[in-house]
This record gives sequence, C-alpha cells and structure tokens, in this order.
Amino acid sequence: MTAPPPPSSTAQSARSILTRLHEVMAARTNAQAKLNHVVQVIAECLDSEVCSIYLLRDGGLELFATRGLKQEAVHVTRLGLGEGLVGTIAQRIEMLNLDEAAAHPDFAYRPETGEELYHSFAGVPIIRRERAVGVLCVQHVDPRRYDEIEIETLQTVAMVISELIANAQLIDTRAQSDAAAADQSAQRLSGQKLVDGMGQGVAVFHQPRVEIEHTVADDTEAERHRVYAAFDKMRAQIDKMASQAEFGVGGEHEEVLETYKMFAYDEGWSRRINEAIDSGLTAEAAIERVQQRTRMRMRQIDDPLLRDRMHDLEDLSNRLLRIVSGKMGTAAQLGLQQDSILIARNLGPAELLEYDRRRLKGVILEEGSLTAHVIIVARAMGVPVLGRVRELRGVVREGDMLLLDAAAGSVHVRPSPATIDAFAAKLEISQKRRATFAALRDLPAVTRDGLPIELMINAGLREDVTALDLTGASGIGLFRTEFQFLVSATMPQRERQQRLYRDVLDAAGDRPVIFRTVDIGGDKALPYMRAEAEQEENPAMGWRALRIALERDGLLKVQARALIEAAAGRTLNVMFPMVAEPWEYQAARQIFVDQRAWLAGQGKKMPVAIRYGAMLEVPGLAETLDLILPHLDFLSIGTNDLTQFLFAADRAHPRLAERYDWLSPTVMRFLARVTRETQAAKVTIGVCGEMGGRPLEAMALLGLGINRLSITPAGIGPVKAMIRSLDLAALRRDIGAMLAHPEPDPRGQYRTWAAAHGVDLGE
Repeated sequence: MTAPPPPSSTAQSARSILTRLHEVMAARTNAQAKLNHVVQVIAECLDSEVCSIYLLRDGGLELFATRGLKQEAVHVTRLGLGEGLVGTIAQRIEMLNLDEAAAHPDFAYRPETGEELYHSFAGVPIIRRERAVGVLCVQHVDPRRYDEIEIETLQTVAMVISELIANAQLIDTRAQSDAAAADQSAQRLSGQKLVDGMGQGVAVFHQPRVEIEHTVADDTEAERHRVYAAFDKMRAQIDKMASQAEFGVGGEHEEVLETYKMFAYDEGWSRRINEAIDSGLTAEAAIERVQQRTRMRMRQIDDPLLRDRMHDLEDLSNRLLRIVSGKMGTAAQLGLQQDSILIARNLGPAELLEYDRRRLKGVILEEGSLTAHVIIVARAMGVPVLGRVRELRGVVREGDMLLLDAAAGSVHVRPSPATIDAFAAKLEISQKRRATFAALRDLPAVTRDGLPIELMINAGLREDVTALDLTGASGIGLFRTEFQFLVSATMPQRERQQRLYRDVLDAAGDRPVIFRTVDIGGDKALPYMRAEAEQEENPAMGWRALRIALERDGLLKVQARALIEAAAGRTLNVMFPMVAEPWEYQAARQIFVDQRAWLAGQGKKMPVAIRYGAMLEVPGLAETLDLILPHLDFLSIGTNDLTQFLFAADRAHPRLAERYDWLSPTVMRFLARVTRETQAAKVTIGVCGEMGGRPLEAMALLGLGINRLSITPAGIGPVKAMIRSLDLAALRRDIGAMLAHPEPDPRGQYRTWAAAHGVDLGE
C-alpha cells in the first residue's frame, strides 16, 4: 500500500462519531440510557432530525431507541423480517437511501411513531457474522437523498454498534436468551442434488470464519501498518501463484490470476480500507467494513460475469482478513475432529482430496454445478454433495448439527430429536439396500431372459480402481485421465503419467480399462495451461478436450507415449472426447499410430493391440457416422454433454438442470438412431454418462439395444438389481411403440412399463 492520503471527510465524520460513542459506552449508565445517547450523537453529527435503532428480538425487529420519533413507540413498534423498510433492509442485508420513503413499495406506516412528518429515509443493516441483527436508520423532514459520505458513516457506526450488541451490554438478559433461542431454532435449507447420498455430522467451514473481536482502534497508525504488512504478504502470495504457471501462453487461468493481481494492487480498494482505518476502525474491522460494502453491491448485480469478479474481490478480502488476523489454515489443514459436513462457496478437486474420507460425511456448496469436476471427484469418494444452497452462511454456524439428504435436495440445520430419528430410519433403509446390492457383487449382470450386459465403472483416480472388486464390475468403461492434471500444480511429466496408467492396468488385471485422453478446458481449467487468450462466453462449447489436444499436440503426444508404454504386453483401449467431425478422430488416432511406431523403433515393448474409440457428445457427429464407424473399434456416448447440446441448455444453470428429461423422445430417438447405425456397422456401442447410472434410464438404454454401461461405482448395485429383474426381450419388443407414441410424461411411461413387468427400480 502507498502512503495514506489525508483523512477524507467520510473518515473524519465517522471518527468524530466513534470518539463520542466511545465516551457514551464508557459511561456508567444502563443499556437503555446508552442507546438513547447513541441515537442523539449520530443525529447531531449527521444533522439528521431522526435517528433510530431497531434490534432483532423474538424473531422480529423492535424499535430500541430513537431521537425524533415518539418515545412511546420504543419497545412497542415491531416489524417482521421483510416487513416495511426496516424489515427489508434486515432481510436483504442492504442499505436503502430514499428521498420519499412513503413511495417505496415496501413502506409500512406505523402511526404510533409519528413518522408521517418525515419524507427522506436512509437505513443500513447492523451486521454480525454476516447476519443482520438490527437496523440503524435516519430520517429528515425535507425530501432528499443522503450523501454517500453520510451513508458510509452510518455503515461504519453500524459496525461498532454490532460489537456493542455482541458484548451484551445493550440488550437485557431476557432479550439475549430470546435471540439465542431464535438463533438455535431448527431449519431446513434446500439445494440441488449434485452427488446422491445421506450424511450426518457437524458443520465445518472450509475456510473458518474470522471473528472480529474489536472494531474500534486504540492506535490508528499501528492498525495501518498491520494492513500494510498483510497487503504485502497477500500480494507476494498472488505473485507466487502467477509464477507457478509453466505451460502455455494466454487463457482463462491467466485471466483469473490477472484479475486477482488487479484487485490485489487496486489503489481504490486499499484506499477504502485506509479510509475505514482513518475513521477509527481496527485493521480487521476496516477490511470487514469494505467487504460488507462489496457484499451489498454483489446483491444488486445481475450480470454473472461482474458478480464473479465481485466474488474474486471477496475471496481476496477473506484472504487479507485471515492474513491480518493470523488465521490462515483451512479446515483440512486443521484436521477433522469428528464426523463432519463441509461447507464452502466452491471447492476444487485438490482441496476436496485433502480431507479425511473417514470423517467427511458430506459437502454443502453455496454454488456448485453438476458439471464441475469436483463433483466427479466427490462421487468417486462416495461423498454426498448438495449445491446451490442459499442463505447458508446466514443460517449455519460452525459446530451446528447437520443432516444432509442430497436425494431430497435438503439439509436440516440443528434438527429436532424427531427429525434425527426419522433421518436415522431412512439412512438405515438406505444402508440395508446397499447391503442387498453388495450381495449382488459376485452375481453376473444378466437379464431375467438370459442376456448378458457389460456393466463397468467410471474412474479418474488411482484409488477408484478398488471399486472394481467392491462392486464386481467387469472393467473401467471410462478412465478420466484429466484428474491427474487437475490435481497437479504443474503439467504431469510422461513418467508420472505412465506410472499412474500402469498402476491402474495392474489393479484391473484382466479386466479392460478404457482411457479417455485428457478432457480439459471449459469448466476444467488447468492452473498452468492457458487454453485461450480471451474469456469464453460458452466454455462448454469452447476451446476444450480434443480441440486443445490437436492444437497443442505436444500434450497428446506425451500422453500417447505414456499410455502405450504403460500398456506394454496388454491391450490398450483409448478413446477421444468431444469429437465433432471424423477428421478430428483421424488426426488424434494418427498421433497414437505415429508414437507407437516411434516407440517401437526405440525398442520399447508394445501393447498386444490398441483399440480406438470416440465419444459421441457433439450431436453433429451423428450425421457422419457412416464416415467414422469403419475406423472405430467402439463408440461411447457421453450423455452429460450430449443432452445439453441437444437441448441447447446448460445443465449447470439452476433453472435448466431439471427442465429436460433424459427419457424425453428427443434424447431417446436420437440414441435409438445412433445405436441402429452403430450396430449395423458391427461396432460396439456403450454409454458412459450419468444417464446409465440410474435404474430407470439404464433400463431404457438397454431397451434401445445398448449392452454396455459405464457408470459410477455407487450405481452398480441398483442398476444390476434392475438388470437381473428385467425381461429385456419384452422391453425391446415394446420400446418401438413407446418411441413412436410418447406420452406427455415419458418418465411415467417407462415407470408404468417397469411396474407392469416386475422390474426392480429401487423405488
């Protein structure tokens, strides 16, 4: 940080109020007298005719003190959260600045206050631990908007009032107990299921909250130097992150780092923190004060790109706050002490892998999406995940008991004994069913009428291979090689890649493993590889997967050598992701052919055979199947990307995630056509997307003629139970009519057929 400018009028105004408030609080008077004096001071310093303080009590906002409104309204006037202007401020945790209060749609008239005399209104939330615990507001007879200086002064003062309230000097014992009781109430939050499962544990924040104990500074210059040192340390950390990039030039990651650096060196940000310190706040309180301003701005931003940028700034603020307070560790580094449910805004796969799997019972994300690669890692770890849970930090505190039911899309916070009992009963049923599935492990995946089905698992980590033995799967139908790239700080060298691939093949034994070449880009940005110089507006349809691999063929050449050497003496199965046109497949295949020839010339031991496949994720490839099928050993359908491309619908979008059904005629007819053409060419066809891991959807796929499913390990048991109860010949006889005459509820149509034919769907 540069040398501070002279204190602004904002800082001087706030400091003047804080100095006088300090005197008020030091006085030997009761709580009500102090509050009465506080509103007098604020009103005088801001030259405002009315100043009022509302505090949260019994679940509502009660007028605790006022100058300007009728005194008989104190402790009488109450507003619910979301009721009136005061209730709106508390509920939304945002300020209001109005020249005509009565014109606002949320205005609620309270005749006992005498407020009909006043036109202008400004209010700010009193925030504690990211929750509104009250509202500070001012009013004026003449219609006018309060200046930015006045609003910022109010926000600074509100922060100090928050500390005073927290120190229990302004609320009587009964009010405290009432607030505590309200705060301890059981709540149910909703979200989006990202990984199925149930879990019980205490709430643990990935980045533990920094509790600000002191807001008013004793020595302004000392606080300023603490912030200087924290800024220096944070900037050094960001610069180090940027210097670790070792591969490629340009791209999304570079942009993220540049944004971080821009904010880290932003003079405006540091100036605002300096001004907050000038006003009399401690270093921690100054950072938090500016961060509160950021949060309020974020709530008013509709543009997702700008909102992401504001999130970046908040992340940096959190980093700065942890540095200045000396609390830098994540919950993983501190260690989980008991069964825990992890809470975070978002997580990367490497961060998730740092946690003790024995004690990690679930994850709740404020954001998150079905397509994020951390979700795939969580699924492989067997950890249920609930995403897009709003109001999470406002409701949940560290150490709260949580019951996570991802299938129901809910989490119970501080549950009642009855809720805990019901959850335990449901969990027991779930565990018994899992035990039933475990008993199927050694039984073949054969339909009731004797048709064998190839049931394989998806994997991406060395540890995932153990699921082969645990589930009885016939092999790995999709090994996501990019996971090694995603959890690594630098590009994995050929030897390291080779070691992983050999370990996987050794663990699989004589069971086949299909390796998908690295699928990066889009939402799977590497911290050391820049895929594109400009920000992509549609990353799922952008510079990713095979497109990157063919442009930067050095990456694919290294991977080809590693795979070929690892598979020495065995059959190597390799497939290419995101193939859009036949020439892309041919080009990728040729790289493997050339590398095999080169390695053979070096005297290296070769695989017995190499089988090549393509993933059908881009619908356009279906129009050139006749050109590509003669060159394929197998075709694998990736239903995740395929469905979002078919419907032009981003599955990560909360409004679209559940809108389009895998069993819709659009998807089913498309898959039926592809299956017919592929089988006619005598090419093996399978599905390796999420669709195949659900019993009802899997049944429909088998009905189309698909005999290979590669799914999550957790799905093997339920899908095998379905297979063993299915008369496949009967389904294949009937499915033509179901496709020709689909019902408005196709899911119901398939479910009705299953019920009529005794198919075990696990429902």
